[in-house]
Amino acid sequence: MEIHISLVDRKDLSGEIYRQLRAAILEGRLRPGEFLPPTRELARRLSVARMTVTLAYERLMDEGFVSSRVGAGTFVTEHASPPHREPKRHLPGNALRPRPVWNSIPLSKAFARRAQFDFRIGLPDASLFPHDKWRGMVSGALRSEAKGTVVYGEPAGHLPLREAIARHIGVSRGMEITAEDVTIVNGTQQGIDVVARTLLAPGDCVALEDPGYRMVRWLFESMGTRIRYVPVDLNGLIVEALPRRARLIYVTPSHQYGLGVSMSFERRRALLEWAERNHAAIIEDDYDSEFRFRERPIEPLRTLDAAGRVIYIGSFSKTMLPTIRLGFIVTPASLRAAVHRAKQVTDWHTPMPLQAALAQFIESGEFARHVRKMREVYRARREIVIEMLTRQFADFLEVVPSIAGLHITALSRTASAEEIKIIVEKASEAGVEVQELAPLTAARSGRAGILLGYGAIPTGGIREGLSRLRSCFNAHPHQSRGAQSSNHA
Repeated sequence: MEIHISLVDRKDLSGEIYRQLRAAILEGRLRPGEFLPPTRELARRLSVARMTVTLAYERLMDEGFVSSRVGAGTFVTEHASPPHREPKRHLPGNALRPRPVWNSIPLSKAFARRAQFDFRIGLPDASLFPHDKWRGMVSGALRSEAKGTVVYGEPAGHLPLREAIARHIGVSRGMEITAEDVTIVNGTQQGIDVVARTLLAPGDCVALEDPGYRMVRWLFESMGTRIRYVPVDLNGLIVEALPRRARLIYVTPSHQYGLGVSMSFERRRALLEWAERNHAAIIEDDYDSEFRFRERPIEPLRTLDAAGRVIYIGSFSKTMLPTIRLGFIVTPASLRAAVHRAKQVTDWHTPMPLQAALAQFIESGEFARHVRKMREVYRARREIVIEMLTRQFADFLEVVPSIAGLHITALSRTASAEEIKIIVEKASEAGVEVQELAPLTAARSGRAGILLGYGAIPTGGIREGLSRLRSCFNAHPHQSRGAQSSNHA
């Protein structure tokens, strides 16, 4: 281990070496069993006589901090463990403090625990992913990089991957784009961040769906923008409720993050016309549209956009694995250079071996095969969830129609948001993890509900998990009264 010892402007050199090594041992930076550099090597690194270092080592040995074995070297002794010390604390008045916004943004712990019956949204089934094939492609990419010139890559991303993505979404989503339109990012979150950096200044107005994705809300809050929340109904974002001064609108039109509905064609056209009329940009987050459950595909906003107002963002977190953290942005030509620069100042580029492996995964047909297989798996799970909700929860919940995605939303017929929150907590205690439908702002009222993801839970566990959830509804007094009155009606 490299040991830092400062002898700048010091006179007692041997004493300084002794004191700094002793402090490193007492503070736990040098742990029992770790070896100190040979006296000759440390003397050379510090530009001092070898005897200066030897005297410091001997003093440490006399006090029992280190031991020496012939042929083995000098090492920290086992009984030199540091005593428990409170960390140094700065005086409150002198401490560095973050901007207030960071005190209001919690660190997510949603996936910190395992669940026996996991209905949390946003999770694919990692057990069915072709790990061996993916591992082989990543290993091959690492070997190729080791043999080549290892330099920083293009901020826009690995060209073969951009070409593969352009071909893939050209076929699967009907977009006429080229590799030049694609920028590779580390997942959807960074994609939104890069676009926001490109377009927005502090104080600009941003319109968000409500209910919607909290991470996006926190991102825009951290950038100092003014956020306006726009309600969503069964046809998607209510365009008439958009604030006139909105500079950017964030939407999830294929599978609304919250209600789970798809934005109607009329609303899509109205939103595009509104954006052009008001000189606004639209971020289209197409986060799990690969999993659609009817023959006719959902029309992305990007394919209808003739004015260059839509920035399309896609991710491989739901179709492959959340841990891979790979996504992409499709930008109008007018933003292309600025987006590349924003990506560069954020982290220069996404890891090149992963990009190369993903390009091969797509081009080999493995990605399309995996998506087709998982679409059928999720279709079967979705049908079980809808069937059980319709048959066993009809007195409590109303299923929101949806045609895509990895979750179903069910609105409460009788319970308030606070009561749903209690039921969700009781379900967690019973080993069932579900999420409540919650607005982004407390000022927004609406029907309470729950979100049921079917990506992570095995097909065989769905019925038992939902039966336990039903028991939690039954155990809640208000819900029981609501169920009885509904049955009598």
